[in-house]
Amino acid sequence: MFDSRRDLLALVGAGIFSSGFALRTHGEVEMPNDQITPFTVAISDAQIADLKERLTMARWPTQVATDWSHGQPVAFIRELAEQWLKDFDWRTHEAALNAYPQFTTVIDGQTIHFLHIKSPEPNAFPLILTHGWPSSVLEFLDVIGPLSDPRRHGLDPALAFDLVIPSLPGFGWSVPLSGPGWDAARAAEAWDVLMKRLGYDRYGAQGGDGGALVGRELGILAPEGLVGTHLQQIFAFPSGAPGEMESLTPFEMAGFANLEKFQKYAGYSDIQSKRPATLGYGLVDSPVGLLAWNAELFFGFEGEQPYDRDRYLAQVSIYWFTATGSSAAEFYLENARTGAGYRELPNTVPTAVAVFPDDFRSVRAFAARSTTDIAQWTEMPRGGHFAASDAPDLLVADMRKFFGALR
Repeated sequence: MFDSRRDLLALVGAGIFSSGFALRTHGEVEMPNDQITPFTVAISDAQIADLKERLTMARWPTQVATDWSHGQPVAFIRELAEQWLKDFDWRTHEAALNAYPQFTTVIDGQTIHFLHIKSPEPNAFPLILTHGWPSSVLEFLDVIGPLSDPRRHGLDPALAFDLVIPSLPGFGWSVPLSGPGWDAARAAEAWDVLMKRLGYDRYGAQGGDGGALVGRELGILAPEGLVGTHLQQIFAFPSGAPGEMESLTPFEMAGFANLEKFQKYAGYSDIQSKRPATLGYGLVDSPVGLLAWNAELFFGFEGEQPYDRDRYLAQVSIYWFTATGSSAAEFYLENARTGAGYRELPNTVPTAVAVFPDDFRSVRAFAARSTTDIAQWTEMPRGGHFAASDAPDLLVADMRKFFGALR
């Protein structure tokens, strides 16, 4: 049984891996210009050929254990690599991304890539969606239609959203990383600049994993115009106070089994929060290394998550083609140094939490210590860490309920 915050701080992804954080203060985000430049994903044939050549030349480790107890099994990664080499069609996913308007802009010296989908419905509500690691903007493809064009998807058109979907700094096409210091709090500041640069004076925010850290930091920042934040996790832990575990629901108590897996297996988090640059050489030079490393969260530590393999290969392809395995890992180090995303500073902005069973299960009593306006709390019947992909209907319905009430 977990009985202290210190015991649990090392358990969860997206930079929640150390204690004794120094509080970070950061000035206003600089705005050197407000230029917004159209962007199209365009991976060359030469880049695809290079990937395939490297896959054919892969050197494979000697099999020590045939199950997941030592890490991703050789047989499983061989299957993924074979599919990546012979059956995977990057152009299909590239076209899916390019079906939506994309742009870049510079905020605080950092190039930010983002999708911007305007609803055909009048008076659509602006909403910024944020992914985490080892994900990308691709995670949200299944929710774009229902959120932005509800009429076409059989939903009430009175509630529609203009969507802004950025790549986190150092992830995907938000490159190169301009320098150190890009933690979740700084990203939150940049997101507020981005929304206002796009002309939105009122907006909402949503995110999971690293995106939940950014969403929580937006709540702490409480910029003018932010009406609410919808999170898939609030990473709050037991304080050790007497009796605090007695009020937990059966659903919350069962969630500690998920935490035990993180405690047992989540080595990637410790490494990325301490030595991401050293790890990065392997991630940007070896597609098989990247394939195995990023599989940890998508497929689970024991191979228990049935994530779509083709969609996973599209996700890892973005990291490969943009060479961002290393710079994305820096997000962990920055959050570990500052505590961004899980420091218990007050968040007074209306907040919704959607808790999916095959994921870190947030505990309402722990979250309420610093989130003072929990306007909606939903324990979902299914879904996992990447709910926008594996339970998009539930996530869309929960967002519509929350932001509909705020409107």
